[in-house]
Parts: sequence; C-alpha cells; structure tokens
Amino acid sequence: MKRDARPWMRYVRGRWWQLPLAALLLAAAILMPPIEFKRPVFRYVVTFDITQSMDVEDVAIGGKPVSRIDLAKAAMSDVLQHLPCGSEIGWSVFTNQRSLLLVAPVEVCSNYDALLSSLDQISGKMRWVNSSVIAQGGIYSAVRAATDLGHNTDVVFITDGQEAPPVAPNETTVRDIPQGLVHGWLIGVGGDQPAPIPKTNADGVRTGFWQADEVRQVRPEPGAPAVAESHEELSQLRETYLEALAGHLGFGYRRLVGPTSLRAPLMDARYAHPIPVATDIRWAPALLALVLLVWRFLPARRIAQADKLASTSITTTRARSASHSTSATAESLQ
Repeated sequence: MKRDARPWMRYVRGRWWQLPLAALLLAAAILMPPIEFKRPVFRYVVTFDITQSMDVEDVAIGGKPVSRIDLAKAAMSDVLQHLPCGSEIGWSVFTNQRSLLLVAPVEVCSNYDALLSSLDQISGKMRWVNSSVIAQGGIYSAVRAATDLGHNTDVVFITDGQEAPPVAPNETTVRDIPQGLVHGWLIGVGGDQPAPIPKTNADGVRTGFWQADEVRQVRPEPGAPAVAESHEELSQLRETYLEALAGHLGFGYRRLVGPTSLRAPLMDARYAHPIPVATDIRWAPALLALVLLVWRFLPARRIAQADKLASTSITTTRARSASHSTSATAESLQ
C-alpha cells in the first residue's frame, strides 16, 4: 500500500475518531437531563419596618441621601443577585403590633423578576396604623410566621429600633419566644444623630414633620430615677436596644450601612441548608465537543500550511539548481 507522504493528511487520517465523538457529545448536551447535587441554600422571610421613622433620610447610597426603607430595599435587591439558585425568599412588612406576610418564600432564580417587582412596591403606603411595637409585637409575629412556614425558615427583621409609644430605656422583653426557636438576623438601619420624622397622610403624601407635642414622650415610672428629656419626635438608630433584643432571641445583629451590607450575613454558612438541587451541566459535554472540533481542524490547517510552504521551498530550490546546471552546460559548449 502506497503511503501518503504529506504529513497533514497523515495527521487528519490519524484523528478520524474526533468527529463521531464530538457528535455524540453534542447529542448528550441536548438530551442530558439536570442532575441533582447537594448544594447549600438559604430560606428567609425578610420583614421590613414600614413605620414613619423609616422614612427619615439619614443614610446614603452612592453619596446621595435616601430613606432608611429605600436603603433596606436596595440591600435586599443586592442579596437577590448573589443568593445561590435553590434559595428561597419571602417578604413581610411590620407596623403597629404585627408583621404581615406579603409573599411566602419562593425560589430566587425562577422568581427573580417577581421578587424584584414586589420588593419595589414595599413602602410606607402599606401602613395601616402609625404605632410601632417591635419587641412585643413585630418580632413576635415574624418569628411565629416563620415557625408556621417551617422548612428551616429563618427570619430577617430590618428596623431602626424606634417604638411608638416608646418603651422604658432598659426594656428589652420579647414576648414568650424561646431562644433558638428560629434563627435569623436583626438588622439595624439609621443614622447616629437624631433627625426629624416626616409626617405623611393616608395617601403617603408628606405633610411636614412630627412635633414634640404630637407624639408620646418617655415618662419615668413613679419612684424611678429621673431620665433625660425625651425627644420621640426625633429618630436615630437605637442600636443598643436592637443588640439587646437580638441577644434575647439568639439572633445575629448587623448594622446596615450600604447596599452590599446584607450580602455577607445572609450568605453566612451557619444559615445554609444543604438540599438536593437540580443542576444543568449540559455545558460540560458541549465544551468537550468544541475542544475536539478545534483539535480536529485547527492544527491540521496549520500543518497543511507548513507542508505547502515546505513544498514551495523545495520546488524553488530545484528550479534554481536546474537553471544553474543549464548555464554551466552552455558555457562548456562554448
């Protein structure tokens, strides 16, 4: 059998198996079903304080002053972008003495647009009462809602810590919630300096600011030591109070200072729950098929070009040799 002397042809014939194997890999990429892997995911019900103190604009995004509730929503929007698929998020709002579940936890990837859209609608316009009872009302109902939902549902409660009517300075009692009943985070938001609280009407339109004679101030109990003058018409982050509440509940506490502040705590491995998640890995056989096809054709072309250049060089050399030989013969005849 005559052997082909061209190296690029020998190369191509020696790689005949690459095309059928690439075809099989592409078929697998089309037909392969998702495969289940254990993956750490998270499940939260996020409760937003929507009382009027959350409208105070003493925090910032990108250097621009915004309200506390807007910063909280921006931070949760950032978290939605980074939670792993399979995680579940639900929304809740708090005012008066209870937290109201708006959206039960749903999977974040398949419901991403719906979660963003519903998050954008959360605002003070949802308030049904202006009072704010955090420890004895809001947190209690948020925790109870999480236990009713089950399936390892954790709680995220975002608030500035201001209650109306105000509680005594050292009061941190949480209504009959056993520590460790559920896990979660108490998130504080707001500035350190007292700021006026915007007053809004039933339509959510601002009509000014609350004045000292329009709100209930802290009054010392009979026989109790005198306290500093109360200014409940002003609001600031009640961080010491919230840290004490978190300690009673067995929750973690974080301060919300920017749009990315919630990413680390809400993706803390201690709050992860490993579950089987269907994972699409069709990209793997498709990538292998691409590698085979590149290997099959690209190097062969380069070898063919090198072979062509070598043949051209040999032909040119032979032509020059023949020319020199002819010239020498002619000179000898003369």
